[in-house]
Amino acid sequence: MNDEGADLRCAGCSAVGLDGLRCGSCGRELGYRYIALPGPDATSCADCGGDHFYADGRCARCGRSRPVADRFDTDLGAVAVLTDRGIVHARNEDAVAAGVLEGVVPETDASVVIAVSDGVSTSSRPQVASGAAVRAGVGATAAALAAGQPATEAIMAGLAAAVQAVRDVDVPDGPAPSCTYVSAIVAHHGSETEITVANVGDSRAYWLPTQRDEHAQRLTVDDSWAQALVDAGAMDERAAMADPRAHTLIRWLGADSPPKPWADNCVRTVRVSGPGVLLLCSDGLWNYSPAPATLADQVAAKAPAEAARALAEFALRCGGGDNITVALAPVPWESRSPVP
Repeated sequence: MNDEGADLRCAGCSAVGLDGLRCGSCGRELGYRYIALPGPDATSCADCGGDHFYADGRCARCGRSRPVADRFDTDLGAVAVLTDRGIVHARNEDAVAAGVLEGVVPETDASVVIAVSDGVSTSSRPQVASGAAVRAGVGATAAALAAGQPATEAIMAGLAAAVQAVRDVDVPDGPAPSCTYVSAIVAHHGSETEITVANVGDSRAYWLPTQRDEHAQRLTVDDSWAQALVDAGAMDERAAMADPRAHTLIRWLGADSPPKPWADNCVRTVRVSGPGVLLLCSDGLWNYSPAPATLADQVAAKAPAEAARALAEFALRCGGGDNITVALAPVPWESRSPVP
């Protein structure tokens, strides 16, 4: 675990600032691995060595833009995550975070916590908003699970923390920083796995089984103009997505959103036995392939990390018109690196 997970608390003594496999205060095994992407930007300018950057990424001394990698990815075993700038956008405004808890959550073999966020490009500092959301969301969700809260309560604790984190993003002027948010808890209970998801905006979660006699399904409902048209019976999904306002959000995370920006039905729980994979993604992927069955075909017979790369490459071949972020959690999953 790194310092980006410093808001986690030990389930034994509530100590914060955890930075290893054991709590520094009481010695309790934490069993927690954590990653957030994109990673920290370069701390000094490649041209002049300056260490101060403006909010838009320009060096305050010479004006050079801070270099940022086009793609970040990693594989924690229980979940593989990837985020890519795409082709059209000048920077990546998406973010993804994930944590794996083993031997921590009561009556659970292992739990995976994931969050994906898509910064709203028309707002100020959208990349900061999305990063703040996923870090706070995963940290608060994991802490709630470790404290014994049920998944539905833990995922809402994470959502509330993400909302506050985005509200706290400092911006001198311009539209309030804002983003979408989708999160999941994958709780492995022996041969059965419970998946709990929550979302605000139009980043999505899908369950993609690998057996042909099971149906792939979308687990989240978009908070978008297109979804509102579908819900009202005004258009079918294909026609609604062709509307120029299709991706206009009706709910989002930001200082200009309501105190509780989520819908009453934003949380959903399903129980699966696998084999299959949970997919969380931003619209940089699903806009090119929204159908669950098509996505299932694209990840079939691939390991999660390989499938994540394949999905990103597919979106790039389709034009890469937006940032692309995916997280894939396999079901079933067995730890290959148990906590000592």
